[in-house]
Amino acid sequence: MRTGSILKWAALLAAVALIGAVIGLRPAAAQEPQDAPAASPAEEPQTPIRSARQRYTSRRLHDPNGIGKFYMGREIARVMGHQGISWLERPEREEEERLTLLMEALKLQPGLQVADIGAGSGVISVMIARRIGEGKVFAVDIQQEMLDALEEKCRLQGVQNVEPVLGTTQSPRLPAESIDLAVMVDVYHEFDFPYEMLREISASLKPGGRVAFVEYRKEDPTVPIKLVHKMSEAQVRKEAEQPEFGLTWEETVGTLPRQHVVIFRKQPAAVPAP
Repeated sequence: MRTGSILKWAALLAAVALIGAVIGLRPAAAQEPQDAPAASPAEEPQTPIRSARQRYTSRRLHDPNGIGKFYMGREIARVMGHQGISWLERPEREEEERLTLLMEALKLQPGLQVADIGAGSGVISVMIARRIGEGKVFAVDIQQEMLDALEEKCRLQGVQNVEPVLGTTQSPRLPAESIDLAVMVDVYHEFDFPYEMLREISASLKPGGRVAFVEYRKEDPTVPIKLVHKMSEAQVRKEAEQPEFGLTWEETVGTLPRQHVVIFRKQPAAVPAP
């Protein structure tokens, strides 16, 4: 290669590195490592996205692992596609996340009607199904490929009380007041429309029903997960305790090594005074 060409390539690589440093890019990793920080709100103007009450804003510069759409001060993370099933099914998941402790935290009882929102390939759905006896798990996902994998898992393992449900980005498509417990394991932070989804999830809960947010702890910098795939307890409560949802915080369980389980209960509708 000629000296002039080498110098041109060197200059180009230096420019790319400089741009990457400015916007906070890092090389992609095979799994879910610590993330580059999102751009500060002061660094660029926010452009409203047309939606009810202008709940969402977009930013041109943002965390490369997010979608550039913001809700209540939080960037929405990119959805993991069905190509990531191996991540959900990894053998070391129990050691890393202690899913058996999660089952205890959910206080499962026989006969419950449970919605596993963002069920993926069915790891959580099957674990719950085995613990609720004659109860039923509605395994909701927006990717048919995930539901196909889930159905095959249930067939191979002889699990018959799991029903796949193809939801949308704005609704889990569950009947009103039909669910005792809705569980979201590491998925709420990826919802394209978190307000609409939580409104519909709340509507699907029976009076006194519960919803559990299982999220990687943003408060803990040692949790080796991308930043936009973490949520603090304060942020979860900020979003879930909006009065129109009718959800009241009940407890936050901290027994899992990497995640917290933030649980809310649906309050009965107020009865008008005579």
